Amino acid sequence: MAEFEHRVRGIIADPALTYRQRLHRLAGIAEEAVAPPAVGDACREAQEKGVICDLAEGHAPYRPRYVLPDYAVLLRNGSSFLELAPPRDLDEALAFLLIAYTAVPSITTYPVYLGDLDKLLTPFVEEISDEELYRRLRLFWISLDRMLPDAFVHTNLGPDDTRVGRTILRLERELLQVVPNLTLKVDPARTPDDLLLDGVQTVFACGKPHFVNHPMMVGDLGPDYAAVSCYNSLKIGGGSHTLVRLNLAEAVRHCQGGARTFLTQTLPLFVELTAELMEARIRYLVETADVYSHDWLVAEGLISLDRFSAMFGIYGLAEAVEALLEREGKHLRYGQDAEANDLSYRITSTVAELVAARPLPYCVGNGGRAFLHSQSGIDSDTGVTAGTRIPVGREPALFEHLNAVAPHHRLFAAGISDVLHFDDTARRNPQAVVDIIRGAFVSGMRDFTFNLDSNDFIRITGYLVRKSDLARVESGARHESTFLGAGSVAQSHVDRRAPKRVISHERNPRPDR
Repeated sequence: MAEFEHRVRGIIADPALTYRQRLHRLAGIAEEAVAPPAVGDACREAQEKGVICDLAEGHAPYRPRYVLPDYAVLLRNGSSFLELAPPRDLDEALAFLLIAYTAVPSITTYPVYLGDLDKLLTPFVEEISDEELYRRLRLFWISLDRMLPDAFVHTNLGPDDTRVGRTILRLERELLQVVPNLTLKVDPARTPDDLLLDGVQTVFACGKPHFVNHPMMVGDLGPDYAAVSCYNSLKIGGGSHTLVRLNLAEAVRHCQGGARTFLTQTLPLFVELTAELMEARIRYLVETADVYSHDWLVAEGLISLDRFSAMFGIYGLAEAVEALLEREGKHLRYGQDAEANDLSYRITSTVAELVAARPLPYCVGNGGRAFLHSQSGIDSDTGVTAGTRIPVGREPALFEHLNAVAPHHRLFAAGISDVLHFDDTARRNPQAVVDIIRGAFVSGMRDFTFNLDSNDFIRITGYLVRKSDLARVESGARHESTFLGAGSVAQSHVDRRAPKRVISHERNPRPDR
């Protein structure tokens, strides 16, 4: 009891925290006061040893981790819960959405998905001039950052070219805000080079957007999908009950043998234990918390249980590969040596097969199975690389980098991201960046994310923080995510990614595989 009171008082008296940040942390402590969903001894031991991690979702799941309301339904029908009629013009639509966002649950307490805003708003702008569209969207965009101060708040644009989308990209370049995170869907048949170039120029200014391979996403998730939070891909009208991750590097430490033993014995064991934890959390959410029978989003048709699944995350692939090869006396590096890369593909393919074979309850959104996710790490991770990425500071040249990671992307329907760090040669060759993005997608990449060395933004995992905010984080931060970013910079040194040169003859990279 004394320790509990000490933690509560510490939060209450922390001058670096805002009121809402205190509230969020106090709620987390309250949730820890109850017993977590029951699992077996082996699963609990794997958690204690750090092989399995529930990403601090809390002991009593009472909200899905990620929720993607179908805002098109909301705008079309209005809401009895919010006491709002369907909007008739742009002003009403913008006000309607801001109100709705305050009532959408998530693991962060802020909505992780704002809708595909270009599609949602285009029907309301036909009679509005470009100047008026800019003025009204500018106020809305500032409101998003001030009212929802968390970098995991995410919106999507594309793949089609629209006035709303172009205006949003312009605003991003001018306002230089952390919120919202942004993804541009890219379809080779529908997304013009000029729009892609506009997106690239926006990254130069503020680190946004991500670029995603729209045909690949549609093939895995259907046409109604979105990227949310960091870069997690899920179905609109659904989401993910939970995200539990498996530390491949730590799993190797509990393997009594080499690569063969790891693939045939260790991975099946720990994949099953991870799934056991996921199942316990899902059942608690659906059956005990009974979220899906009473939430207003369900009652008004904005989400449905049959659009939900869960996310099975992995990380620490680089360290796992290199540790297994060390046992054979081979000092090879993932991302640079072909044998190491080949072993990495065998590991992720094995995990994908095991996850696809393990049924989970209430995961109708993916045929009763979890979606596989390349998990991007958290601020407390030390000595372990996010997802399937190449370790920070050891990234090879651009072509070799893409060649190494692209074969993983097809397996991770719920999201995978490799953050490429470009130097200022990119600014002088923006069309070359467009060509690289298109070539990367032809190569099989799902997501293309790059960061520029010289702007005020650092891409941490899939979210952004401003360097200027990190410099004063000890005295507090308006964005909740800045605290997490500071931890990742300190622990994982994500600000030290090896910069890559972009020159015009580097076009359409394709992996050999």
